[in-house]
Amino acid sequence: MNETISLIIPTYNERDNITPLLKRLENALAGYDYEAVFIDDNSADGTAELVTSLADKYPVKVIVRKDKRGLASAVVDGLSHVSGKIIAVMDADLQHPPEVVPALLKEIEAGADIVIASRYVKGGGCPGWSLSRRLISRGAIFLAHLLLPATRQVSDPASGFFMFNKKVIAGAELKPLGYKILLEILMQGNFKRVAEVPYTFGTRGRGESKLSAGQQVAYLRHLFSLMKRSGELTRFLKFALVGASGVGVNEGLYWLLTRLAGLVGSLDIWAVVIGTETSVITNFILNNYFTFADRRQPGLKSFLKRLLRFNLVCLAGVGITVGVFYILTRSFGVQEPYDLLALLAGIAVAMLWNYLANNWWTWKP
Repeated sequence: MNETISLIIPTYNERDNITPLLKRLENALAGYDYEAVFIDDNSADGTAELVTSLADKYPVKVIVRKDKRGLASAVVDGLSHVSGKIIAVMDADLQHPPEVVPALLKEIEAGADIVIASRYVKGGGCPGWSLSRRLISRGAIFLAHLLLPATRQVSDPASGFFMFNKKVIAGAELKPLGYKILLEILMQGNFKRVAEVPYTFGTRGRGESKLSAGQQVAYLRHLFSLMKRSGELTRFLKFALVGASGVGVNEGLYWLLTRLAGLVGSLDIWAVVIGTETSVITNFILNNYFTFADRRQPGLKSFLKRLLRFNLVCLAGVGITVGVFYILTRSFGVQEPYDLLALLAGIAVAMLWNYLANNWWTWKP
């Protein structure tokens, strides 16, 4: 590869890891033209000063930020200081093994626009992690896949170790929150091919972990921000609007069948069944041509297949509504007139289920 490889490495109090990191990078990238750009958040332990002192021995430079904190924003700031067209992002704590960088480069050379070092493809792993750490990691990825369908093409969209061609972010407005910059690039970048290579997440030998509850809250805020900017939040609001129209169809048809068609007494159950199924069908049609118009597929077979899935999801939604109502009124003793609020709570939970399940299954990208 003739292109310069720029490695953006955010740091905060990582002095003890700098020298071993640079030694391993030098060995891993022997024969490559590269630079290591450290974006330091004004470390108090002399991290920036050590990097500067090593500039005669290694191709490094350091940018010190005194008014900002956060890994993702550090990477964004670092983009204006790199000279290469091939950019890698990695941590300084050696949990991202420098020896994996050549494997990322190989995929770039093969035509990938973005290459992700993944913990969750065959050959990757996180040895030494506690059960809670594993659950947090898996939960974060599940939420990304659930709320941002475009990320489902990769197994580890929360990875902090990846490489991409600079053209991927040309013209992109990056507004990350917290630590997961890859999510921002996957949702806002321009690319065709993504590849993943396995790696084993290393055990921190020096320094302190930066994982905190604040980071987890920032991750949720970031997901919400990306939902707004990608249109997924608007899609949810459309789904809710269609659902409200379904209530009108259901109630209106029930009124017509019982008041005008004479389905009264023991026959009123048929009015309920007909009204409910009609509202399901009208909701499906509206969602197919309005909410999920970008994922609609041609052909009667596809239409009927998705209608069946939609029915099954909605049937489960009915069960959820009844279940929540039963729990609130029977187990928690919610009584009239607050039983209406209990029913509303059941409907709200069921609507969320209906949206997420249909987004994931019925109209999967």
